[in-house]
Amino acid sequence: MKNRIVFSELSKKSQSKLGRIIVLTGARQTGKTTIAKQCFANYAYLAIDDVMQSRELLNLTAEQWNMFYPKAILDEIQKSPALFDTIKATYDRYPQTRYALLGSSQFLLLEKVRESLAGRCIIMEILPLTLPELLTEKFDDNINDSFFVKYVCRQQNINTVFPAFTLNPLYAEKINAYNYYLQYGGYPALTDKDLTNDEREEWLNMYVKTFLERDIRDLASFRDLEPFVKLQQYLANATGNLANFSSIAKETGVSVPTVQRYVKYMEISYQIVELPAWFANPIKKLVKSPKVHFLDNGVLRGVLQKKGAITGNEYESAIIAEIYKQITAYRLPLACYHLRTQDGREVDLLLEAEDCFIAIEIKATNNVNRTDAKHLIDLQKLLNKPLRHAFVLSNDVRKQEINENITAMHAAEFLC
Repeated sequence: MKNRIVFSELSKKSQSKLGRIIVLTGARQTGKTTIAKQCFANYAYLAIDDVMQSRELLNLTAEQWNMFYPKAILDEIQKSPALFDTIKATYDRYPQTRYALLGSSQFLLLEKVRESLAGRCIIMEILPLTLPELLTEKFDDNINDSFFVKYVCRQQNINTVFPAFTLNPLYAEKINAYNYYLQYGGYPALTDKDLTNDEREEWLNMYVKTFLERDIRDLASFRDLEPFVKLQQYLANATGNLANFSSIAKETGVSVPTVQRYVKYMEISYQIVELPAWFANPIKKLVKSPKVHFLDNGVLRGVLQKKGAITGNEYESAIIAEIYKQITAYRLPLACYHLRTQDGREVDLLLEAEDCFIAIEIKATNNVNRTDAKHLIDLQKLLNKPLRHAFVLSNDVRKQEINENITAMHAAEFLC
């Protein structure tokens, strides 16, 4: 069982006055139930997708909830929306009660939270494992913050990075975790050492099938899944590209509004990240279309039934997804964008903090040179606040100072 970054914060919040109702949401199989049972060990566990149990729970009054279940985990609570009103009534009448609400459908879960529990709960997202979490073996292992997290929090600077990643004493274990991540993604179930690679691939294929049959049918009453499957496969093949909804509609045979709705379904079910374009500079001609990245490279490969080496776009998505997961897990005060000018200049990831930007270019190469950083040079001229630093992330083990404000380094050194 891997340790999770969210666990320590969750433990603190569960003891606070504001943590009487904690909502855990995220994709299916990201470890919500395991985390909740570990953190809320003295809570009763109630499986709401158990029809018989759910039916009986619906008949309980607030007084009975306080008597029989003053502290409880309610798993897949979106399956029984009427329970939200009962939990609200119990919360309001009995101040000692505490509940953890779990759900894999962000849309259905958060819709009911907004309706019934606004101002009464803390919402936390559980995403697939990050690289620092993959490096742990047990739930109580220490999680070492990545260079990226330490740099954002101003706890480490670039001068402390080894001249070559291979000099890092933890190189072997970090590169192993990194290579595993690129191949199979970050779903906890796949980290079982008794699994073969064929079994991991089979699990991913079944995950994709279950997602279509359960999560998407929860979100929308599809008579025919084929148009959605076409869009899912299109987005997997086009991960890391600009989202041109008109082109996607033409390729998949559905209307533009339908494409936009399906893309939103993919996003709210934690399958993709829609990365907006940064265009806050009104003087410059900047592209405004978003980019779409799959949140887990293992799932992407399951959608495409793919084995072997990953493409450059898949690599870009895998790195951006990892950065996004670490930002989410640590609750870092960063907004994520991409930047592209109409004349073709682009930055893969632009992170905006309150007082600065951090720019990241991603290259699936073992040998970085100065031309790989050409879009980062003089980037400050496009921005409306200081560029703190720019990075080129790749598979090149060398650390290179391309200029005083641009550093190239191995992606695993940056993220593990």
